[in-house]
Amino acid sequence: MALSASTTVPHSVDRVTAVFVNEDFLRHTSELVGGTLESFAVDGDPAGAFSTTTVRTVPTTRMPDVARKFVGASLTVTQLETWDAPADDGSRQSNISLKIAGAPLDVSAVQRLVSDGGSTRIELEGTVTSSVPFLGGKIAEAAEPMVGKALNIQSTQAQAWLESH
Repeated sequence: MALSASTTVPHSVDRVTAVFVNEDFLRHTSELVGGTLESFAVDGDPAGAFSTTTVRTVPTTRMPDVARKFVGASLTVTQLETWDAPADDGSRQSNISLKIAGAPLDVSAVQRLVSDGGSTRIELEGTVTSSVPFLGGKIAEAAEPMVGKALNIQSTQAQAWLESH
């Protein structure tokens, strides 16, 4: 299943990047969906190429019943992001991989922070797949809206965070 989202934030790419690697912001977005930020680590300097590892526990209350039967009341999600150094215009790209403990799902996405004047266009494109024979497509199809919303929360909350901090 394909993921696709785009939003524009009236702040520079460097400010948006700084929010996306702010542990307090990540805790806020985790708690916003009823989850918990378990751990967060940055490897490298966010001024150049770097990577992050974010581990969250999230409730499954919004998942279809068929999916909850397999995974239980909560999921532990590990999000790995590998960020490229800024381009000449300041734009950035990160490759995102989600691993969901106990769920037969693989999520991979590319997030682009595109410099657009004084604003940043956040573009997200990715896929959700499942390795379960015969049922994999249905599992991925059921999970895709939830995964898409989870990844997009960061983008939509960034503007509010920047305006209040």
